[in-house]
Amino acid sequence: MFVRLTFCLSQSKSEANMSPDDAKLVIRRFIDEVINGRNLDAAGDFVAGNVVEQVPFPGQGPGLEGLRDVLRALFVAFPDMHWTIDEQLGEADKVLTRFTWTATQKGQFFGAPASGKQVSVWGMVIDRLEDGRIKETRILMDMFGLMRQIGA
Repeated sequence: MFVRLTFCLSQSKSEANMSPDDAKLVIRRFIDEVINGRNLDAAGDFVAGNVVEQVPFPGQGPGLEGLRDVLRALFVAFPDMHWTIDEQLGEADKVLTRFTWTATQKGQFFGAPASGKQVSVWGMVIDRLEDGRIKETRILMDMFGLMRQIGA
């Protein structure tokens, strides 16, 4: 079983000339600074306020604040979470990022109590950028594998 998460991004005419390499760099910096750096205040530098999550986490609110809430909850459940970019492909204003994140479950996650178990989770996300920020996103992550690893 896979859970598909989506964050929506739109491209404006002013960003139509953003190269795929520049768009990939935006995503890399978001992962490095916001996720791995635990800097939720910087999220707005990389993600549009009205970002659309196509398939949000259960109970996730809209936009950038909803994304921040999800990340905050992940940081509590997996305080040592670290994302690694395994591969990126870019075309026009879209970037596909294949990733792996590793962590130790030290807090509750979707009703599963802290297990102390180390996990490794793979996934892919397709982001579309507008005005240099993530406006639309679609994420596919191995949630079944994650839940199995924590004993849920």
